[in-house]
Amino acid sequence: MTLFGADVPSGFEYRDEFIDSACEVELLEQVNRIAFSTFEMRGVVARRRVSFYGTTYDLADGTSPPIPKFLFPIRARFAEWAEVDPEAFGMALINEYSPGSPIGWHRDAPQYGITAGVSLLSSCRMRFRPYVPPQEAQRSKVRRSTTHEITLQPRSGYIIDGEARNAYEHSIPEVKELRYSITFRTLRSGVSA
Repeated sequence: MTLFGADVPSGFEYRDEFIDSACEVELLEQVNRIAFSTFEMRGVVARRRVSFYGTTYDLADGTSPPIPKFLFPIRARFAEWAEVDPEAFGMALINEYSPGSPIGWHRDAPQYGITAGVSLLSSCRMRFRPYVPPQEAQRSKVRRSTTHEITLQPRSGYIIDGEARNAYEHSIPEVKELRYSITFRTLRSGVSA
């Protein structure tokens, strides 16, 4: 934290208590009914489990099941915050992080614009560092480190847009307790749902 608030890149917005505890309980009841699957990216199986809705990362695969209705109210709240139409969020992802599960350094897939997420059940740290294209990072061999960090509290919400979305990548170190996150992403222009 800085003297005047969270030390985050421009374009990252954060709200504690984005949802109340009753809403969290309702969401968790629905989340507990979901069939999660393992997630593989570039041949590596992640330690978190996922459930995708709407447009997937791999546009060639088409779409996942439609975004469930129980997510509509939270999607509408994010849309109001981001000043977009709720249906602009063409993808939803529910992550289940068991203790010890991280998410490595990444920048969201290029077909997505704004990312909005809510944390459920426990907190985590979200770290940021300037994005360097993979080939350039391999050539330079310079060890890159975290430049910004924030703790995402349970029931908090965040939006990643602008510089934070385009000029930075982010990660979440291993969580200590079971955590769920619900993430929505808008599609960039020219990408259809």
